[in-house]
Amino acid sequence: MELIRKAMGRILALDYGLKRVGIAVTDPMKIIASPITTVDEGHIVEYLWEYMLNENVETIVVGMPKRLNGKATHATGAVIKFVAKLKKTFPEVNIVTENEQFTSKMAVAAMITGGMKKKERMRKSNIDKISASIILQSYLERMKYNDR
Repeated sequence: MELIRKAMGRILALDYGLKRVGIAVTDPMKIIASPITTVDEGHIVEYLWEYMLNENVETIVVGMPKRLNGKATHATGAVIKFVAKLKKTFPEVNIVTENEQFTSKMAVAAMITGGMKKKERMRKSNIDKISASIILQSYLERMKYNDR
């Protein structure tokens, strides 16, 4: 199955976990990062294929877990394997990683600030997709800064 790429593709971000993957996406102009969904880890590749058949995606950003000192965490190895799988499955898509330190805490803070009810804040799937949007926004800011 061949995916067609256009110049103005979206950027997807994934907050990878062994159970769930939070997903966020940019608008076509790559200005705003928005959380879209959470998918069971076992179905993420199928979901990405389906998504990319309907939307042009030029880059996938995967959150890379690291400690404050920059060293690997218990989850780093699983993310590295997942990134390798994505690169093999989607060779025409740019696959990059972005530091995901503190994104879960930032996601909870954003939900509180946004007035989300405690019951909704307790749903891990909400934290995962908002974490993905924070990862994506961080990537967009870094790219904007690097373009200067």
